[in-house]
Amino acid sequence: MSTRPFWLAGSAVTGDTELTVLNPYTGETAGTAAVPSPAQIELAVAAADSVAPRAAALPAHVRAEALAHVSRRLGERAEEIAALITAESAKPITWARVEVARAVSVFRWAAEEARRDSGDLQRLDTDPAATGRIALIRRVPKGPVLGISPFNFPLNLVAHKIAPAIAVGAPIILKPAPATPLSALVLGEILAETDLPPGMVSVLPMPNERAAPLITDPRLPVISFTGGQFGWELQRLAPHKHITLELGGNAAAVVLPDADLDWAARRIAVFGNNHAGQVCVGVQRVIVDDLVYDDFVAELVRRVEALRTGDPADPATEVGPLIDEGAAIRVESWVREAVEAGATLLTGGGRDGVTVAPAVLADVPEDARVVRDEVFGPVLVVQRTKGVDEAFAKVNAGDYGLQTGVFTRDLQVAFRAHRELEVGGVVIGDVPSFRADQMPYGGVKKSGVGKEGLAAAMADLTYERVLVLTGVQL
Repeated sequence: MSTRPFWLAGSAVTGDTELTVLNPYTGETAGTAAVPSPAQIELAVAAADSVAPRAAALPAHVRAEALAHVSRRLGERAEEIAALITAESAKPITWARVEVARAVSVFRWAAEEARRDSGDLQRLDTDPAATGRIALIRRVPKGPVLGISPFNFPLNLVAHKIAPAIAVGAPIILKPAPATPLSALVLGEILAETDLPPGMVSVLPMPNERAAPLITDPRLPVISFTGGQFGWELQRLAPHKHITLELGGNAAAVVLPDADLDWAARRIAVFGNNHAGQVCVGVQRVIVDDLVYDDFVAELVRRVEALRTGDPADPATEVGPLIDEGAAIRVESWVREAVEAGATLLTGGGRDGVTVAPAVLADVPEDARVVRDEVFGPVLVVQRTKGVDEAFAKVNAGDYGLQTGVFTRDLQVAFRAHRELEVGGVVIGDVPSFRADQMPYGGVKKSGVGKEGLAAAMADLTYERVLVLTGVQL
């Protein structure tokens, strides 16, 4: 098995060491990735810094065509890349195919946004002193970006770093998760086929400690980070940088008496457990109105027990294993800890190596970790409430605020949820896990700051620059 090169300023390069990537399910080697030396990392940063003015001045058609090319090539290589995602992350192949399709869409949307990013024209003669003046307002890049992506979406979350950067003309250095760098390296290969200038994109797999100097390097004034609570440490280490943080959460799904209970149970069962619950906005807390609690929970347990675990390469597998045995041991221990504190285990929770049987817990104390923290595993906690007031208060009581799903058919309740829930997004009639890649996506409280989603991320990577023209007859 040959070692995959990394991409330094658009060129394939090998380094001083290698990362061995293991298939979490089989334990076999999924691939090896070359790791850049400190000197090579410095070359990538210097290249990004030097190309920044040229990248910002690229015509829209150049940026758009490069993004469209990536979208097309991802589609052409979809099955190959999906298999690679499954091999390196143990994501079930069905969900890996969905991830590739989403990345195709992300780059397509980015190409469209790059073409329509034309700025604003504002007349200023609303005041007599400004007669004959107009303002042209454009957004320009804040500078080169350091993108740091997690293991759970090794292609699509990389896409959400790279695509908006290219769309606005910002160079980017992408550090993929050490456990899952292979998909990102394929993306680097495809990007090297474009006409983007050398230095605009580097994909550098490396151990986390080797990336530490990049966090404080002033030549990378923007950091876009998706991952765990370590993100807040980035703000402490680099307080003068612009930092976007997507840090996950313990997302709630609220089930009210007027909901379609069968639909709610099916969706919550699947999206509390797909990719073994290793999804930032996967369902964790299930807040159910007392009027339908017993019937709904019985149906939810039945749906969860019907989910198929096993080999992620099998298209019939719905759940799959966790990223490594340490993660599986942690999830198992959190479930056991909740039961010892008085919770009732309705189903699942047992561990077989890296696989944890999808669990449903009831009567869980509010201070249990499976309630207050992010499990990042196949665990659902059902909580009984009475009425909308109590349900919404329970959503807001947590430290996180990424997204919430509310199963209701009442339009007034839907608007109330949007008004009152302290989260970045509210999904009515479905799970909080729903995400369209073009929509603004990001949370509040411990879930982070800033937004992903193409137009939102492009705004986040840029600032407004105003040109005032004088003596213009309007």
